[in-house]
Amino acid sequence: MPSARRRKEGTPLESLDLHHQRWLRATSLLKGSGARRVLDLGCGTGGLLQYLLRETQFEQVAGLERSGELLAQAKMRLERLPAACRRRLTLVCGSYVEPHAALAGFDAAAMIETIEHVPPASLSRVERAVFGTLRPGLLVLTTPNHDYNPLFGLARGEFRDSDHRFEWTRDRFRDWVRGVARRNGYCVATSGIGEWHPELGQPTQLARFERKA
Repeated sequence: MPSARRRKEGTPLESLDLHHQRWLRATSLLKGSGARRVLDLGCGTGGLLQYLLRETQFEQVAGLERSGELLAQAKMRLERLPAACRRRLTLVCGSYVEPHAALAGFDAAAMIETIEHVPPASLSRVERAVFGTLRPGLLVLTTPNHDYNPLFGLARGEFRDSDHRFEWTRDRFRDWVRGVARRNGYCVATSGIGEWHPELGQPTQLARFERKA
């Protein structure tokens, strides 16, 4: 069983290994779908993008990020990759809360540890923009499992990051993803990433949305 650890100011709650597990799982699911054109929504500093660009199957990779500062960090990070990889990349400054018609029609997309930064009142706009306008064939979404937080030494109701606007329990997450799938013509399956606890599940929740024919 994972051991609980007390939170220290300025110390990340999650290990680097968990970040890599999420990026690897997302890349595997996107690759397994046969996708050629993939979109990273809320790409941040480019952690997932660097994995995607190493896969030659992905002929076009696009990253969307609302923070210009994070997007600049992503660009610097990805400059280390070979030129042939970088030529397949497009970075766009913008928010997936707003519809981006130019990014519609991608084979697959990912939203990795980003939706919890959106104000709850804007979730319906996210749904319309992502599942209504972009409509990728496959979408992989991950978010923290709030049930697991006591194992990080967090008090009841405390979030893992001060910038998180919410964190879903497993029941609330399943309700939301099933509702989104039903309303927008997708099938969805849920799972998790990280060390499993018999009562609290795994630290990261994952939903795999697949658009119905």
